Amino acid sequence: MKVLLVNGSPHQKGETYNALSLVEKALHEKGIATEWFWVRNKPVRGCIDCGQCSKTFRCAFSDDVCNDLIEAILNADGIIIGSPVYFAAPNGALCALLDRVFYAASTHGGLFKGKPAAAVASCIRSGANSTVDRINKYFSFSEMPIVSSSYWNMLFDSHSSIGFDERGHKTMQTLGYNMASILQKIS
Repeated sequence: MKVLLVNGSPHQKGETYNALSLVEKALHEKGIATEWFWVRNKPVRGCIDCGQCSKTFRCAFSDDVCNDLIEAILNADGIIIGSPVYFAAPNGALCALLDRVFYAASTHGGLFKGKPAAAVASCIRSGANSTVDRINKYFSFSEMPIVSSSYWNMLFDSHSSIGFDERGHKTMQTLGYNMASILQKIS
């Protein structure tokens, strides 16, 4: 079994990566393999509602990582999407990408139905709940079971005034354990 870890930050090894790495460690402890997908720091176009995806279940545009992410999700048993919090919301490029990914493959094709998923937010102060909520909506609308943890799936980053986020670390670990448990039960 394999979980896809989607780093929705423009920083490949930043705080979102650190949060997802904590989840990855817990998944590995439970015998679950992982694969990473970084959305990169290159321009991502938004959906233009051209309708082409209703026939192919893939985006008509192939000049960014949209269709690569669709394939990566299809090849995984579960998915965890992490985002930094910008202005109390997920990274805008990530949202543009997820709009296209889920519109093409899920709204039209139902291709992700039943695949367990979770959202993770890394932040300095506020906005984590709205970030997780926004990402979870992609899963809800796609009939994907949402995996929870022992608290909100957020990690305060190292620049936060709270210092080391012990609760956040425990939350990421529990999220990994819960994802592993769900995958093992459905396999």
